[in-house]
Amino acid sequence: MRPVLVSVAVAATTIVVVATAGPAPAAPTSRPRQDAASAHVLPGTSCPVFPADNYWHARVDRLPVHPMSAQWLSTMHASTTRLHPDFGPSFGAQAVPYGIPITVVDDAPKVAVRFDYADESDRVRYPLGAQTQIEGGPDADGDRHAIVVDSATCTLYETWNTRQTPDGWTAGSGATWSLRSNTLRPRGWTSSDAAGLPILPGLLRWDEVRAGHVDHAVRFTTDVTRRAFVWPARHQAGSTNDPSAPPMGARFRLRADFPMTGYSPQARVVLRAMQHYGLVLADNGSAWYFQGAADDAWPARLIDELKRVPAAAFEAVDTERLRVRPGSAKASVTRTGR
Repeated sequence: MRPVLVSVAVAATTIVVVATAGPAPAAPTSRPRQDAASAHVLPGTSCPVFPADNYWHARVDRLPVHPMSAQWLSTMHASTTRLHPDFGPSFGAQAVPYGIPITVVDDAPKVAVRFDYADESDRVRYPLGAQTQIEGGPDADGDRHAIVVDSATCTLYETWNTRQTPDGWTAGSGATWSLRSNTLRPRGWTSSDAAGLPILPGLLRWDEVRAGHVDHAVRFTTDVTRRAFVWPARHQAGSTNDPSAPPMGARFRLRADFPMTGYSPQARVVLRAMQHYGLVLADNGSAWYFQGAADDAWPARLIDELKRVPAAAFEAVDTERLRVRPGSAKASVTRTGR
């Protein structure tokens, strides 16, 4: 059935939703309790962004500092670099806002996709179509990520280098997850991210910042990574074996003593999330670029504020004690004390 494009506004944030004929998508639930027992529901759906005990929702503010923290920060140019929000207004530099868009569909038709890395891709049919938003816009260069959530099944579909050609859809790689499950991809498999992790749970979203609570870690990149990965990452794309370079999946938190004086309330929401949940190294790219959902509503002032945060204010944390099982993203919440 041909989908009908509609817009659903949630907390002043518009996410593209594609609805087929039939019952309307479930309305978002009210704001959840702000603790480890509840995870935010994705606007336009009744789906969690993975279970509340998932790694992305695990607090790391009481974990020990990783013994390689200082070396990793040095390799990542932390002493001379500030954070860079890789999202926000484009001011005409491109037709769409910076960031990675999220497309929500409701049981939309699915198509076959031809993958460059087919042996590590989920070779199922993907709900891609004219409604699918591509990172940077339809004519963009770059990573061209597509993130699509089927609200009927709470299934997440992610592709990289996503293109529609006269011969059909192609992508560099593709991966799928149940948003209600902690199951990881097979060990050694990539996803649409070099770390083999989902992108969606690591995107900062305007609706949650505006609501005053971010309950998850944030995805970020750096320019030199080691040929290694740590749980829950499943894949590496490093350029060195030097242990002073961080592996995929390394997690960093903003130090507890970072002064927030002079930052707006909205900026403090983001900074507190970086203290409580941290950043997850998920791909190669510019050092200390962190990702958010593409959204026209991101305030330019907030983006400018976040660019003031020095990378030297972060420290790597040892997340080994969070792991419950190697093949699961479920995180322990009972072993996080110092």
